[in-house]
Amino acid sequence: MRDDGGVSIGAFYGIAESLANFRRAGREVLLVSSGAVGLGVQRLELSARPSELALVQACAAVGQSRLMSMYDDAFQKLGFRVAQVLLTEDDFLDSRRHENLRATLTTLLQLGVIPVINENDTVSTAELDSPAGGADRVRVFGDNDKLSALVMTHIDADLLVLLSDVDGLYTDDPQSEGATLIAELDSLDERIRRFARGGNGRGRGGMETKLEAVRIANEDGRPAIIANGRTAGILDAILAGKPVGTLFFPRKSP
Repeated sequence: MRDDGGVSIGAFYGIAESLANFRRAGREVLLVSSGAVGLGVQRLELSARPSELALVQACAAVGQSRLMSMYDDAFQKLGFRVAQVLLTEDDFLDSRRHENLRATLTTLLQLGVIPVINENDTVSTAELDSPAGGADRVRVFGDNDKLSALVMTHIDADLLVLLSDVDGLYTDDPQSEGATLIAELDSLDERIRRFARGGNGRGRGGMETKLEAVRIANEDGRPAIIANGRTAGILDAILAGKPVGTLFFPRKSP
């Protein structure tokens, strides 16, 4: 997404082509994508993202159909099919729904379909509600970064890729003089967390939420990478094993 909440068409189709390359290389991929609310704001010709929950959810309903239409058109031209999967926190907290989700995603992958996953913003209030009590509610998501990590751990994926508008995790604000890109990390201590900065005005996924997603993946024994989604060919570079972004390894057991 662009800073104004719209979709960068060049980056959009570039990511679609890269994911198609992943599939042609024999890799299974799932895409967790935001953009519904931003597209809804545009299509409803609103001047800014609203603050009223009902209006935000209306924007999500309007924008989600457009978002999936774009993905369907893009991947159809590349020879692949997509499926829309909209989730809420209950899909992870209810064991029966969780098993159904896992079975559905597994079947889609077996059929060669690319699942396009998003939080069901039309009905979800996870970004506003912070449930208290109960260890099983600690991982309730409220952004697509955390959602992607939860999906990853529930289907046994090998790598979590988080695309940002910066090249990875820096030692300071990336705009600051002397800020250095961190290439690899195997721990997320408080010093590392201080490097994170909040999200921009429209999206909910700043660096802090990406580090939380990394934590979930690493605690499940899986690596994660944060890279710049606006860099042309970034996913192809990751597939080729090139040193891009910040790679987070799960800490090895002593």
